[in-house]
Amino acid sequence: MPKMKTHKGAAKRFKKTGTGKFKREHAYTSHMFSHKSNKQKRNLDQSAIATTTLANKLKKLINN
Repeated sequence: MPKMKTHKGAAKRFKKTGTGKFKREHAYTSHMFSHKSNKQKRNLDQSAIATTTLANKLKKLINN
């Protein structure tokens, strides 16, 4: 059976941490900042951890 290929779209969006969790970036960070509060912009700039259900799917897409 051939090897599974890495899903490149997922690999660019998610990075695996040392503990095996998947780090992701927030959405809504590219434009239209004038109506967003400073608190919202500051919080969107931080990375987040993917949920457990999404992480289980990502393990199949990202094989590393």
